[in-house]
Amino acid sequence: MGYMGAILECGVSISRNLTCNHLLSSDRYNHAMEEHLRFTGFYHVFQIGIVQCQKGLVNALVERWHPDTHTFHLPVGECAVTLEDVALILGLPTNGIPVTGVTLSSHEALEVECLHLFGVVPSKSDCRGSFIKLVWLRDLKECIQCIDEDSIQRYVKCHIMLLFGTILFGDKSRVGVHWKFLPLLRDFGSIG
Repeated sequence: MGYMGAILECGVSISRNLTCNHLLSSDRYNHAMEEHLRFTGFYHVFQIGIVQCQKGLVNALVERWHPDTHTFHLPVGECAVTLEDVALILGLPTNGIPVTGVTLSSHEALEVECLHLFGVVPSKSDCRGSFIKLVWLRDLKECIQCIDEDSIQRYVKCHIMLLFGTILFGDKSRVGVHWKFLPLLRDFGSIG
């Protein structure tokens, strides 16, 4: 376990009674699809949305964050969050080839990707620049009838896009998700 992981584990054990009054909102999910979500490797990310945050620990870390060095300054020294720490906390594998690619920004390219992945295309009002509105993805997911393997995979891909837009790469607005992640979901067998 990395240095930051040990500190977080220690901090969690110290502040077990200092929990927030609310849970992070997670998108509803058809639990019959759990096996498919586990197959993609994103099941642990889904679980993050139902974990109670440790308000005391978060406040202590915020106070000790130094943006100029991107480290925490603690009584025992300086501490940086490593990729290993993130992998352990989120339960995501970090082995394999890096995820890279070209980001296109035309609405026509977005339409092609959505048509291929979901079988439908968002209107321009369902987008904001290069972002797909999360409302559109939630509505789409609710409409998918999981009757065969293709529809199940569409449902799970839609849910993963919601995880990208809320938990993994969400911003303060929590309104949309960048569509640059869509090509990463093309081949269901290699999503993980």
